[in-house]
Amino acid sequence: MFDLHVHAAPDITARRMDDHDVVADYAASGFSGCVLKAHYESTVGRAATAARTQPVRVYGGIALNQHVGGVNPAAVAATLDAGGRVVWMPTADAHTQRAASLPSLCGTRTDLSPHTYAIPPKDPSSAEAARTICRMVAEVDGLLATGHLSVPEVRWLTSTARELGVRRLLLTHPGYTVPGMPAAQAAELAAGPGTFVEITTFQLLHQPGMTAARLASYASRVGLGHVVLSSDAGQPDSPSPPAALELLVDVLAREGLDRGALRACAGELPEALVVP
Repeated sequence: MFDLHVHAAPDITARRMDDHDVVADYAASGFSGCVLKAHYESTVGRAATAARTQPVRVYGGIALNQHVGGVNPAAVAATLDAGGRVVWMPTADAHTQRAASLPSLCGTRTDLSPHTYAIPPKDPSSAEAARTICRMVAEVDGLLATGHLSVPEVRWLTSTARELGVRRLLLTHPGYTVPGMPAAQAAELAAGPGTFVEITTFQLLHQPGMTAARLASYASRVGLGHVVLSSDAGQPDSPSPPAALELLVDVLAREGLDRGALRACAGELPEALVVP
């Protein structure tokens, strides 16, 4: 098992465990590794430190939110040059997040600018910066993730990224509240080369109106060969990250999906997306 999406302390919101304890828990649970994600900090250095004392692979990356000026090639260059493997387009400071009244730093710090970020077709002015970021990710054969961008932006990004040589693409939990992408559209985009659709335990436990049956239907429509399962755990009221990902596999298997294929979705497929 390999968890492509986990949150740990230190963070601006409460987390169940810190980096060291999360990674130790994965090792004790027999996982091969994980990707540490933070909305407001590069996790590259944290991943390298956390991996030093455990026999698992730990990778980091950056989410392009307000702390780095949004869709900022300089932030991406610094992250990738330091060994980062994942670049997430805007998440907590995406315009979709604000429209859905979901948490962001400026939502809790009213002394900060409420500025949000977008890419084409929502914000054509960011096109060149987004293209530059795609080229940078392609140069290191890294993973480009769509973050919380809207469906039209995700379409533009996947098409543009492929044209510019990106070989690893992840639709970040497209069935979540943001972007709320229908399964048929996710399946269409995942049909392209190197593109995978993420489904998370966080959706199962915390997304309003979400059920195991709906997640199973979404996964079936996309096709398990194009699905990666992640925990997106780390919240104090979620299970430990390894247990959270195991729970997702178990729940989807009880809905009739093939357990062996599901374990690949939570293991070899996500790991292959980040291993250099």
